[in-house]
Amino acid sequence: MKIALGISGGVDSAVALYLLKNQGYDVTAFHMQCWDYKEEICTGEKDKADAAQVCSQLGVPFKFLDFQKEYQEKVISNFYSEYAHGRTPNPDVLCNLEIKFGLFFDYAMKNGFDAVATGHYAKVFEGKLFQPKDLSKDQTYFLYRIQKEKLTSVIFPLSDLLKTEVKEIAKKAKLKVAEKAESMGICFIGKVSIKEFLKKRISENPGQVLDTKVRSVGRHIGVPFYTIGQRHGFEINAYIGTPMYVISKDAERNILVVGNEEEAKSDIFSVSDLNLLADADFFENFYQKNPHPLPSRISSKIFCRIRHLGELYNCQLYPNSISSSLDVKLDKKVFGVAPGQSCVFYSSEGQVLGGGIIN
Repeated sequence: MKIALGISGGVDSAVALYLLKNQGYDVTAFHMQCWDYKEEICTGEKDKADAAQVCSQLGVPFKFLDFQKEYQEKVISNFYSEYAHGRTPNPDVLCNLEIKFGLFFDYAMKNGFDAVATGHYAKVFEGKLFQPKDLSKDQTYFLYRIQKEKLTSVIFPLSDLLKTEVKEIAKKAKLKVAEKAESMGICFIGKVSIKEFLKKRISENPGQVLDTKVRSVGRHIGVPFYTIGQRHGFEINAYIGTPMYVISKDAERNILVVGNEEEAKSDIFSVSDLNLLADADFFENFYQKNPHPLPSRISSKIFCRIRHLGELYNCQLYPNSISSSLDVKLDKKVFGVAPGQSCVFYSSEGQVLGGGIIN
C-alpha cells in the first residue's frame, strides 16, 4: 500500500511516519510550503530542514510541494475578506479543506498513492471520522470539512495514542525532532499576532462603541480587529463601571456593540455552508419538524463544539429549508458564539457528524 504522508517538521508527523514505515507501508513524505519562508514570522525553513532530516534518518523518500500561490488564493484571501466583513474565520479549518485534504490529497491520488496520512489527532474507522484517544489533543474540529468520500483514503496513525506516548516513541526512536516544541499559530505560518497580521491588508478605521441601549459609550480602532466576546482593545467611558464584551459587530456602519457578560451569551444561532459526514437520515432522527417557536429546553444525542477543544454542548437541530442552513439550539447559554467560526457536530460515541459556519 502506497501512502503519501504530509510531514511538517514537528514531532507528530515524524512519529506518524515512523509508525507507518515500521508497519511495512510504502511511504513517501511530502513537505508543503504555503508561505514565504523568508518572512520573519515563518518558521518554515527550519521545519523543512527538520522534516528532511527525519526522512533521511528513517530512509524514507522526501519530496517538496509548493502551494504558496494556492494558499494565498484559497485560505489567506478568505481570512482577510471574512475579517473585513465583521466575521471571525478559522484558517486552520480552511487549510485542511483546501490544502492538506484538497490539493495534497488530489495530488497523491493522481500520482498512484492509495492513501494520505498526517500527524493529526483524529481517527477514521469504516470511512467515518471520530475523536482520537487523546481528547486533550483532539483536532477533529479542524477536520470536519473533509469530503465524506475521501475518508476511506485517509489515515491518522496517531489516533490511538496519547501525546505523551507519541513523545516517548520519538525519544526511543531518537528522532531528530523528539524534543521540538509544539508549533502554534496560523496553519503553515506560525505564531503571529492576529491584529498585526490583519494590519498588513486592513487599515485602522476608528468608530463608535455602542451599548445595548444604543448609547455611545466609547471608541474602537476598526470592526475587523475585534471578535465576539472580546473584552479589551476598545475604549470605554469611565462611567460604565462593569466589564464589557463585544456582543455584535456592524462592519458596514463600522459600529461595535458591547454588553455585560450575560449579554455576550447565547443559546440559539444558525449554521450554514454545511458539510455533513453522517448520513442524512441520521440527522433526521434528531430534527425538530416545527422549529418556530423554539422550545425552551430539548434533550438529544447530538452535541456541538463552537471552538477548538471547547466544551461539547448538548444541542438540537432545526433544518431551515429556505436558506439551506441549520438552526442550532443549545441546552444552555454559552459565551462568545462568533460568526465566521465553525460549529462542529458530534455523536455521543465521538463520531464527527459534520458542521458548518456560524452565521
